[in-house]
Amino acid sequence: MGSTWPCTLRSRPGPPRSQGKSITVQSHARNEYCPPVKNCTSKFDEAADDPRLRFFGNVEVGDSANSIPHALQLPLSSIFRDYSHVVFATGCTLPTMHAALPPSEHCISALSLVHWYTQHPTAGSPPPLDKIKHVSLIGNGNVSLDIARMLLTNVNVLARYDVPKPVLDVLASSAVNHVSIVARRGPLEAAFTMKELREMINLPEASMVPLGPTLLADATSAPSLTRQQSRVLQLLQKGSKNAHGTTRKTWSLDFFRSPIGLVQPTTSRPSAQLSLAHTAVDPITQRAVPTGETSTLSTDLVVTSLGFRAEPTVTFYDPGLRHLRNIAGRVVSSTGAVLPHVYASGWAANGAKGVLATTMMDAYGVAEQIIADWKTGKSSVSSADAERDHEVHGLPPLNTEPDLDSLPEEVQRALEQGFVTDYSDWRTINAEEIKKGQELGKERERMGWAEARQLIKRP
Repeated sequence: MGSTWPCTLRSRPGPPRSQGKSITVQSHARNEYCPPVKNCTSKFDEAADDPRLRFFGNVEVGDSANSIPHALQLPLSSIFRDYSHVVFATGCTLPTMHAALPPSEHCISALSLVHWYTQHPTAGSPPPLDKIKHVSLIGNGNVSLDIARMLLTNVNVLARYDVPKPVLDVLASSAVNHVSIVARRGPLEAAFTMKELREMINLPEASMVPLGPTLLADATSAPSLTRQQSRVLQLLQKGSKNAHGTTRKTWSLDFFRSPIGLVQPTTSRPSAQLSLAHTAVDPITQRAVPTGETSTLSTDLVVTSLGFRAEPTVTFYDPGLRHLRNIAGRVVSSTGAVLPHVYASGWAANGAKGVLATTMMDAYGVAEQIIADWKTGKSSVSSADAERDHEVHGLPPLNTEPDLDSLPEEVQRALEQGFVTDYSDWRTINAEEIKKGQELGKERERMGWAEARQLIKRP
């Protein structure tokens, strides 16, 4: 279930990467205008050409309420009745929120913004960017830098890629002229990659506010710098391609700051006030600790980008781990017993960490584990233990002798009714997006979910 790589750069029924008899559901993905990263999507077509694979899109597995409009709600128990093996590759689809920053008109999650500019089926309306001049991003991971780049890049540049026209229209009227990227620790602990930082440094129409010389000197003099840390510091010392003060749009890395509250705007003070505790890195724990100093940042919009977590209602979810309980890809019960033939991969198994290459290698490892277990007939629990664990979760035993052509009844009915999509539907959508993109002189013109459903004649 899910996509082998949790971020497939698609937010509609997109291509799976798996083999065998399987159920694959929509992934919740971030998008970036980065062709080298998107090259991985061609691998999905290779997998889909294998006759042993069947793809079912527009399916949500689980018992919680549907978050995707018009999607089929499929209980996990239905899958267990028809399949001999189950792999959870469902990723981490919920944003991690900041305790001091409850959602409001002036404080939203990064995921909601990403869902908007990728045309995700659950996307809401964008913030009023035509009235917003200053944006504060909380967190300095790659998603933060992606959003900053989207907000600071000229729409004529974005138009070459697959950014949808409705999104371009909103960005064209944007009044954003500064983005503050707030980080609780320093440049040595920065979560972004060199690639993301370099793209920010080289933005053609924006410049970076130079970092203070003391901050850089302290970081540079730290012992035992890694190659990555040294390269990051060199880039930060060099500064942006455009000198600060020569561009209308600017951005800053506000290190050693942690939010402690947000005061909403008033009629006399049109901007929100973001309260920040000044921090330092504890040399023993490497955690950010407050110094006792505070400051206030006037801002129009706060966007929290603090990572992701798995759905807490998902079966086998461990609230302490914030992902599915597993040992080397094998899903385990709350008592630590391995559940035969039930596996997890990627962010679903390890939490929201790692990039494409990380999750790809994890997927390969889990696939090898499945094959090894099948060859040896390995089972770490007795059939009685397995039965008891399944009963605890309200699940039937997996089908040890499935009919390779059978489907869960709900999927079969939904296919007949047109609610569930298959891989040929994806290819139809893909071809139409590329065709429309060529007409507009761009990579592709991404469709909204309603438009895609209309194209493939789905209710």
